Amino acid sequence: MASRNEKRYRKIKKHHILGTLIFLFIFCACMSVVLGGLVRYYIEYMLDSKLGAEYRAVVLIADVSQNYREREGHYSFDIVDDEGREFFVEDADGNVIFQNGGNTRSDIGRKVRFSMFSDQVEVYEDSVDNAIFPGHDGQVHMNIGEVAGRVFSTFTGELDVRVFSPFDEKTHMPPESQADIYVTDAEMINMPLWVAVDMGDSGNRLFGKIYFSAEIKDIILLVIIASIVVLFLVAVQILVLTSTIRSLVNQHRMTDIFFHDTVTDGHNWMWFLIKGEQLLRKRRSAKNSYAVLDLVFVNYRNYCVCHSVAEGEMQLKRMNRIAGRSLRKNEICSHYASANFALLLCCNDRHELDDRIKALISELEKTEDGQRISFHVGGEIINPSIDERGRYVRRKQVDLEYEYNNACAARSTLSDRDESAVAFFDNKMFEEQKWVNTVQANQQKALDNNEFVVYYQPKYDPQSGRLKGAEALIRWQSPEFGFVSPGRIIPIFEKNGFITKIDHFMIKSVARDQKKWLDQGLTCVPVSVNVSRAHFIESDLAEQIRDMVDEAGTPHNLIEIELTESAFFDDKKAMIYTIGKLKEYGFTVSMDDFGSGYSSLNSLKDMPLDVLKLDAEFFRGENSTERGRIVVAEAIKLAKSLNMRTVAEGVEEGELDQVRFLADQGCDMIQGYFYAKPMPGGDFEEKMKNPVTN
Repeated sequence: MASRNEKRYRKIKKHHILGTLIFLFIFCACMSVVLGGLVRYYIEYMLDSKLGAEYRAVVLIADVSQNYREREGHYSFDIVDDEGREFFVEDADGNVIFQNGGNTRSDIGRKVRFSMFSDQVEVYEDSVDNAIFPGHDGQVHMNIGEVAGRVFSTFTGELDVRVFSPFDEKTHMPPESQADIYVTDAEMINMPLWVAVDMGDSGNRLFGKIYFSAEIKDIILLVIIASIVVLFLVAVQILVLTSTIRSLVNQHRMTDIFFHDTVTDGHNWMWFLIKGEQLLRKRRSAKNSYAVLDLVFVNYRNYCVCHSVAEGEMQLKRMNRIAGRSLRKNEICSHYASANFALLLCCNDRHELDDRIKALISELEKTEDGQRISFHVGGEIINPSIDERGRYVRRKQVDLEYEYNNACAARSTLSDRDESAVAFFDNKMFEEQKWVNTVQANQQKALDNNEFVVYYQPKYDPQSGRLKGAEALIRWQSPEFGFVSPGRIIPIFEKNGFITKIDHFMIKSVARDQKKWLDQGLTCVPVSVNVSRAHFIESDLAEQIRDMVDEAGTPHNLIEIELTESAFFDDKKAMIYTIGKLKEYGFTVSMDDFGSGYSSLNSLKDMPLDVLKLDAEFFRGENSTERGRIVVAEAIKLAKSLNMRTVAEGVEEGELDQVRFLADQGCDMIQGYFYAKPMPGGDFEEKMKNPVTN
């Protein structure tokens, strides 16, 4: 199935020429019909009028001769011979019984109609001169080319022109026989036909030779008109051809612009999609495996900062040239975006493909200035399909953009590496992407059906062992997928923006639980709720939280808003404003995962926080008992100096020494499996009833 981009390209490609060609074709056809009709009408009018008069003269000869026979009992043609017309008479058996002049009648005869006669006339071509001839349509037609040739021969002296004069050459007096017929001395061109006239009931027929006599100026006018028509049609055809060529040239230029990449002066992503899908759908490509590659210049932006954008683009042009040189027949490459290039390579041999990619990377890493640069390549293999008969199946439906996204997903697994590397999309990545799609398809339904459940993980005072607080954590109890941990869904929600709805759900749920426990007479402890960094783009976030908690009727001091350290890298001014408003409304604000980033101390300097949660990584690793303890001790001391409480999270079972160390350092609370795992609200309610741990 062709992609939408290919359909759009085809529409643009065809529309530009098609409209012009249709218009010119219709215009040319209409003008040809009109002008051709006019020329034909003019010729038929001249032939009809002049040949009709000639036919009338032959009829007169036949009538006079027949009348004489009826009076005298035999034919006499002396009375009509003065005109000098050639004719002959045949009897019923086809025998010539009288002939005046030559007989050049051919055997080709047809019925035609002259406008001045009601009956059809039997007309024959002249066997010597066939410039005019009877047609199958009942009309006399003229051979324009033959007539034009005669006119030309007249001017060049190659043709003897018969000149009729109204004066006798000897007496210079107008003979009576000529005075009635020839009235000018204009040069004439005569084109003969033969007509047949029945001579009464005797069965005899008179065949007379008639002429279409036209002055040369009339013929010239006719030829000029015919030439104009021909020249016009030729001009229109030339115009159509010129317009078509121009359209093709413009289309080619438009296609070049459509497929041109302004950065590399090569092909762009649109060209890659269209040409790549066309290549994959070809019948001869069905048996081949293809690799879709995403080639990326690692740290391209940093390169541009250190050098310049212009030099960075020069490197991209160089990448395009080198990648292009590595291509074989039926392989393509284009610039995708930024520092990404898309390649489609034939890969029937996987080892050979790996060697080609390594060779390409090696060539790309060789810079003129010795600067070390690296490249990441992600790949997706498109294998051939085979039917039940073992035959290769043509790829009629292919989505190259989907395959390239898989290659990008494979390449993204290398994002934490600075050196060149290659990764291919595999079944594990496919399952992960499938899970992402499943979560996104079911997330709203799960929220509407109350499938999300709030779990609570207690926080204890390491010195007294008393319950001092808790953190609210989300779980997904799915009828279809079972119990799903937050690690499998929260990163997906953060990417697609659904996390904001989860934040609202958690705040409302915790506020309702706190209100319920208060109404039961329990001594409630503050519960921290994570709020995503995506929420802090909203200027009224503090008011939203206040209104949700007030709706449940829960005191603000029992709700702690927990922010991740990464949130402090966003809009600092907006963050300080929102934290200030939350504290103004009586909420406690804490920083989660302190120490996992690189700007923690700077954040502490600017943010008016209440609680500092030490990242669990402080208590893991080879140096957890030495250098790590020094850092933890100083962090607790720093927090106390800033009037902040501290929470150590991630303290696992059996880590009694860490608990004692944290107690000695004055850590306010510990959250981890050492004291308790996350638990449903009912179990946490029992913890509040018995607030001292064993």
